[in-house]
Amino acid sequence: MARTLLGALLNRASTAAQTPVPFASRSQSYGRGLFGASRSTTAQLDAMGSVGTLFAIVNRTAKAEAGVEWGLFRKAKSGKKEDRVQVTSHAALDLWNKPNEFYTQSVFVEAGAQHKLLTGEQWWVIAKNERSSLPLELWPVRPDRMRPVPDPETFLSGYMYTGPDGQEIALRKEDVIFIRTPHPTDPYRGIGPVQALLTDLDAVQYSAEWNRNFFLNSAEPGGIIEVPQALSDPDFDQLRERWNDQHKGVANAHRVAILEHGKWVDRKYTQRDMQFAELRNLSREVIREAFGFPKPMTGAVEDVNRSNGDAGERMFARWLVCPDLEAIRDALNHQLLPLYGATGQGLEFDFVNPVPDDVESEATQLTSRSTAAAVLVREGFDPAGVLKAVGLPDIPYSRRSDAPAPLAPTAAWDDAVAGLLGTDVEAAMRWEVVTEHDDNVCGPCAEQDGRLYRNRAQAYKDYPGGSGYIHCVGAEYGNDCRCKVVKRRKTRDDE
Repeated sequence: MARTLLGALLNRASTAAQTPVPFASRSQSYGRGLFGASRSTTAQLDAMGSVGTLFAIVNRTAKAEAGVEWGLFRKAKSGKKEDRVQVTSHAALDLWNKPNEFYTQSVFVEAGAQHKLLTGEQWWVIAKNERSSLPLELWPVRPDRMRPVPDPETFLSGYMYTGPDGQEIALRKEDVIFIRTPHPTDPYRGIGPVQALLTDLDAVQYSAEWNRNFFLNSAEPGGIIEVPQALSDPDFDQLRERWNDQHKGVANAHRVAILEHGKWVDRKYTQRDMQFAELRNLSREVIREAFGFPKPMTGAVEDVNRSNGDAGERMFARWLVCPDLEAIRDALNHQLLPLYGATGQGLEFDFVNPVPDDVESEATQLTSRSTAAAVLVREGFDPAGVLKAVGLPDIPYSRRSDAPAPLAPTAAWDDAVAGLLGTDVEAAMRWEVVTEHDDNVCGPCAEQDGRLYRNRAQAYKDYPGGSGYIHCVGAEYGNDCRCKVVKRRKTRDDE
């Protein structure tokens, strides 16, 4: 019967305990790296619930990562992503879709993303059956409860998990998946933006507490009551109690004070003097800077327009969401799938690119392509060839009586078109012909291999329904068409 992680972490008779591993001295301070770098991982995790700006950044990024669609694919011999075949039934896919009884994939990814954004570390513990090495469950574990155990010969001998009751449990290397932003001085741990922000985050929290206490103290600055002579203990207690009864609390704000044999001395510190509004705004900028988080994505509206808002969304997806997803993909492909043995070979997990299309850029490219086509046709090049070269769909063309005779493309045709467009023609092509080269492939289909089309309409004109080239001659010999068109995956290099 499979043991859940709960049992594995709270029961010393765990799978990890069956194979003892040498561990470093228990005298090594918990939460301190091998090279002596002081850490406060728990404080980094707690910071999310203490500062609003930090919460907004971590929450929005983690939810964006959790909302990305994943799939399992069988690799193609060509090595091209568009040639892969999607796998819809596999134990690894079932595990990733439902990591354990209490976590869906989205909650699992979101929890791990929170840990990595706050501490630079994301830990997964694999639960297995006692009699099998196949993974049955995945559990996210708090970074402050995990400690790598260095080994002088093998670099790493295992991990130590510290439970809520302080009990330490040994875990083997193969039972843990560790995703991290590498620490520059400690190869066993990760580093996150919050480590560089703890002082600034404290300042934000303290300024908020000062403002809170300011209003609890009648919204008045503090001061001193001077008396001409020393007070006895009963007189001192009586003065303090009367003052508190009459002036403490917001309800008693601005009441006139009557002092017997005393003088009020104002300390003269106000919110304006302390410049807390400027301090909190500055701290927001420091936090956004550490994460590289675009200002429009926080919901700010000042100095934000449609243009920089769209740019901020693309920057957020490309430089914050994608790198973390790529780290998860590497962990799935290189640490989880190998645990499935032969059934996991030739497979790979991948995610749908979350970077939104640049509509404005595509509109600009369409304008430049149209201008380039007009110039080339005006110079006498064949209209059909021009449309194909610049990546525009076929358009019926009626040649004007005064138009020059069509010219054949020269050797510098592609370079001339690219120069007119100011971009790479091939990068804009979204559909590609894939030909299966075997003994039955016909000449026209073989020549089509690798041909690019701008859009689906253009591609399906030659390949109705996506397959079967209209000029294929294989049917004359009783063979099916050997080529089809597939949509090229949008890669980060195309952006």
